[in-house]
Amino acid sequence: MTNQRTPITLAIAGSEASGGAGAQTDLRTFTQLGVFGCVALTCIVSFDPKQGFDHRFVPIDPQVLTDQVEAAVGVHGQVDAVKIGMLGTVPTIEATAQALKQYRFPQVVVDPVLICKGQEPGAALDIDNALREQVLPLATITTPNLFESQVLSGMEEITSVAQLKDAAKRIHDQGVPNVLAKAGTLLDTGTALDVFYDGSDLEVLEVPAIGRERVSGAGCTLAAAITAELAKGATPLEAARTAKEVVVSAITHRMHGNAPFDCVYQGCYRQA
Repeated sequence: MTNQRTPITLAIAGSEASGGAGAQTDLRTFTQLGVFGCVALTCIVSFDPKQGFDHRFVPIDPQVLTDQVEAAVGVHGQVDAVKIGMLGTVPTIEATAQALKQYRFPQVVVDPVLICKGQEPGAALDIDNALREQVLPLATITTPNLFESQVLSGMEEITSVAQLKDAAKRIHDQGVPNVLAKAGTLLDTGTALDVFYDGSDLEVLEVPAIGRERVSGAGCTLAAAITAELAKGATPLEAARTAKEVVVSAITHRMHGNAPFDCVYQGCYRQA
């Protein structure tokens, strides 16, 4: 029996019914890394097998989201790190930003789920702009994928490691203290490659590539693992390195099903 306090983590994220991404994946990752996980759901997402496994999206009332965060903080008294995942609507983004300001969580990991593929006016662009303006400035670290890194940095393309480094620097210069710009296998380096930048250290992080196929939940797993490690006291760079190893395990042991993609499984990772 130990009196050592177990770190508390909170995922503000969507529910994904198949369990392969979103809050379900966040909770499994938290548990695997030895922290206690809470969830405040932002939306319900489910794949539609009758429509090519497209997403069905139902937002949760922003007040209900606010109530969930209040409950998590109220029960535990202290939340050591928060992961922000799928938000999906401007009111949800506003409620999330307000919660971050109110509770001043010591570590905030933003996995910036951007949905607009261009600059055309409309709801998608409004949502992305709200995320950039209201939530991203409150992040300790952000984990954009290649498309999101391109959008957030304002670059026309990212096709090389040098450009990915530039993107990470540009995002950092917008006020995010730590950036993990993810390319995965998309730069054809033969590895799964990401770039970490904190204003001084610029590190290329590489792990073995486990195929090139899409694996649902990999990004959620990475951000959740960073959240867990930060809650345990790791530096952002240390957390990013561990998180990449967690993702390698989760992809190696991925789940196969009827969908045209596999999903991650976190249960086989063993910490050194």
